[in-house]
Amino acid sequence: MQFNPRYPELDARLYHQQMPLPLKGAKAGHFNQPLAEQLQWSAEEQSDWVAICSGQKTFPEFPPLAMVYAGHQFGQWAGQLGDGRGLLIAQIVDRQGQTIDLHLKGAGLTPYSRMGDGRAVLRSVIREYLAGHALNALGVCSSNAVGFTSSTQGVQREKLEPGAMLLRTADCHIRLGHFEWINQYQPDLLSSFTQKCIEWHYPECLTAEQPILAFATQVIQRTAIMIAKWQLVGFAHGVMNTDNLNITGSTLDFGPYGFMERFRPDWINNHSDYNGRYTYQNQPGIAHWNLWNWLNNLIPLATDPAEKEQFKADLAHSLEQFEPTFLEHYRIGLCQKMGLPQFHTDSFDCGMAFLKILQSEQLDYTQNFIRLQQQEYDAIKDDCLDRHQFETFLTQYEQIRTHQDTDQLNTDMLSANPIYILRNHMLQKAIELAEQDDFSEVDRLFQLLSQPYVKQTMLEKPEDLAPLPSDVPEIVVSCSS
Repeated sequence: MQFNPRYPELDARLYHQQMPLPLKGAKAGHFNQPLAEQLQWSAEEQSDWVAICSGQKTFPEFPPLAMVYAGHQFGQWAGQLGDGRGLLIAQIVDRQGQTIDLHLKGAGLTPYSRMGDGRAVLRSVIREYLAGHALNALGVCSSNAVGFTSSTQGVQREKLEPGAMLLRTADCHIRLGHFEWINQYQPDLLSSFTQKCIEWHYPECLTAEQPILAFATQVIQRTAIMIAKWQLVGFAHGVMNTDNLNITGSTLDFGPYGFMERFRPDWINNHSDYNGRYTYQNQPGIAHWNLWNWLNNLIPLATDPAEKEQFKADLAHSLEQFEPTFLEHYRIGLCQKMGLPQFHTDSFDCGMAFLKILQSEQLDYTQNFIRLQQQEYDAIKDDCLDRHQFETFLTQYEQIRTHQDTDQLNTDMLSANPIYILRNHMLQKAIELAEQDDFSEVDRLFQLLSQPYVKQTMLEKPEDLAPLPSDVPEIVVSCSS
């Protein structure tokens, strides 16, 4: 590996250095070799992956550390948080010259563990491992993972479960909550910390007339694009607290997430979210709220009282770019999924009419975009109780596509509509087998989800392509991990 240890350059109040505490009886789970090669792992490092991914081996070039941050959880100020069970064990340079964090999850107690035990269970580790892999393959910026390990050590949750560790990778683990912690507890660090964030992640902003405003605008735009991509693939994060969003607009912290199956925009995929704050349909609004809160933490950077009000107004103006950025990327993406020309004035409304049908008829989100792509119109109509509603939509849909370059539109659909998503029942089967030391289903899903837009008849199973029958209870997922 090529190390670039830059986070330890920050003030020591922002982290706590400590070694990971390995689990007893660590054993191989799954290894992401293509990612390891992208990260320039040597053959020796790849052969030692179990030791690295289980906390048994660390690197003298980077003393492991736990970050401290704060956050709003479910809309309420939660005070000091931090890496309560994870350690940043390295920062390395990948083949593209980008610095990537290696973060070991489940590494033991830290000063920020609060009431936790510092551990992760196999169930949640597999969920995060496959989710990051799936989103990256779908073209959505996300953390990923080099691999995970299981163990013979039990960890108590609702029941005793196998302990596990995950070596997560991300372009950035600096969260919106870092700024909240600094403002609340160490405000003297705000200026230098923000400067480093710009240098490391937005160096192009350094030459802007107002670097901080340029930085804020970039964070807002990248977050808006990430949320638009979530919506387009039907991904619901489930826990969009301010400590779970980072400053580079890449998906972080997979807990009780879910990929939309039957199209229910108000679906509560996190059963700890009693009020439905983090439903699929609320994600754009919650991201806007989180960014508004984050911008308030930048206001103290205006040190001249005479300039403070103007700076606040400029920050507010930068947030105004969130909605148009989100809508533009969502509109373009929806037109691509529908095979409709982006310039046509009725294309977006036609796309929304199709979503309305999916919602009212409770049809599968992913499967029915594929049916539309393959022009299986009768199959969709046969699943509709209100056949007239679908016929009205189809008339408009075909009219818009008349006299268009349908070959190009159909090509757009192929690249915008995945055949495979990570359905909860697929995950559950892989988890149940893994808890019996059988990781074959994890490996099958890893391979299947590596190419979600390509039909893979030798790998797929019928249950990969559809939701569970409506009379079968859905898989319940909560914040317990």
